Amino acid sequence: MSKTEFPLHEEEDITYHFEDVEFEFLNKPILNSWLKSTVSSKEKKLGFLNFIFCKDNYLHKMNVEYLNHDTLTDVITFSYADDRIEGDIFISIDRVKENANDLDISFDNELHRVMIHGVLHLLGFKDKTKEDKALMIKNENENLAILNGIILDKN
Repeated sequence: MSKTEFPLHEEEDITYHFEDVEFEFLNKPILNSWLKSTVSSKEKKLGFLNFIFCKDNYLHKMNVEYLNHDTLTDVITFSYADDRIEGDIFISIDRVKENANDLDISFDNELHRVMIHGVLHLLGFKDKTKEDKALMIKNENENLAILNGIILDKN
């Protein structure tokens, strides 16, 4: 797939873009509802979220260029507002697949974890210290449990 243009944010508040990757993306309406409820549960207002799914080399270049980190990563988040949640969340599908394999979990479960991780960063959660990382993981797990409950209810 080729590069996509970002939509006008007034039209859609959560968008999904694919940069040279293809995979089956399931339950978009459920994911949108879940992500919106996560934002509102933290008493924040959603402006827009752009999820950009890409390969390792694409995200690695961004990590070096914008963050001066010469490492592979699964997610990079860019925030654009202080008074509401607006940002781009870049996710390496290569890392998601490898993490899922290493952790012996489904691709979808790991993808959802990385997606909520990016949203939690936009909500102000950090993960650099041991304490911050523990709080991030706690919030990831709580939000994944909510999503899993929603998906089970729909099936």
